[in-house]
Amino acid sequence: MSAEGAARGAQAKYYGFNMLWMYVAGHGKPKSADERALDFIAGEGFNFIRLPLDYRFIEPEGGFGNADEDALGVLDDYIQKCNERGLHACVNLHRAPGYCINWPEREKYNLWRDERAQSDFISLWLMLTKRYRHISADKLSFDLVNEPESIPPTHPCTRQEHEALIRRTLRAIRAEDPARRIVIDGFHGGHASLPELADLSINEGVVHSGRGYMPFELTHHKADWVRGGDMDAPAPTYPGVSARGENWDKEYLRRFYAPWKELSDRGVHVHIGEFGCYNKTDNSDALRWFRDLTELFCENGWGYALWNFRGPFGIVEHGRPNAKYEYYKGYNVDKALLDILKPDKSDRFYKQII
Repeated sequence: MSAEGAARGAQAKYYGFNMLWMYVAGHGKPKSADERALDFIAGEGFNFIRLPLDYRFIEPEGGFGNADEDALGVLDDYIQKCNERGLHACVNLHRAPGYCINWPEREKYNLWRDERAQSDFISLWLMLTKRYRHISADKLSFDLVNEPESIPPTHPCTRQEHEALIRRTLRAIRAEDPARRIVIDGFHGGHASLPELADLSINEGVVHSGRGYMPFELTHHKADWVRGGDMDAPAPTYPGVSARGENWDKEYLRRFYAPWKELSDRGVHVHIGEFGCYNKTDNSDALRWFRDLTELFCENGWGYALWNFRGPFGIVEHGRPNAKYEYYKGYNVDKALLDILKPDKSDRFYKQII
């Protein structure tokens, strides 16, 4: 590995949150950075913020040659506010030209198969690469596209199509900025590992980003945006047994993440870019699941980012049944969950197993 590759691939452990300030276009201007939340996060020892964004904030009619400078200025501010507090900022295209895991049918083109969408996608990343070339890789990374999926009703892709676009985009970015840290999400909505792209992590310092939403019936119980979701399903328990007879426990989680661990053992840098539990699952079950999951992540040497900070998946007023909140640093916080997630807890766990 080159010196640049080694620097990019350093196994820094990042722990933090997703912030949804530029998450969905069409509902007004991007939100301002929540500095109070960032102060809280940094003050509790976290070091990472993932910024899922909708490309339509940035791309007006006419393409990326005429990108919206006001929206880009807001993104500049997000990154600066994070970095000022020692928080690494990871910019992610949650909705990319030609694809989003949520309502992909809203896209005219297919990112994986249409040259127009691919050209726009690469042009956007090149524009951001040039704009932020002055920011070091330890402060900023690019997560290319959120949760590629093979089976939505529209805009599907194959692994081969996904791999081809990722390699093409990486080459374009590297030509402008050889040191930028790049993140690629797992396949099948982020859950499936990418052995076909392992060489990019080992040789190019690319981070593979997994998800922590398993068992899905527990983490997304009664989530009304999930296609095919059973709104009348009985309340899940953890540990417990699924409707299909699966035992949900730490060993279940260990088996699920075995393909990711195989990659990690080969030198692939793995990070869990999203995880969490929706607020219809009882909090006591959610907390037991969170504890097992984060301990497994720590055991494997992986950092993680909760979806989100304040909201139905967060640590502040998430609304899960039987939750207990403590007024702490200006927020009503699920302190039991915060204590499970905190990086110092992870470091203590490392010391126990080494």
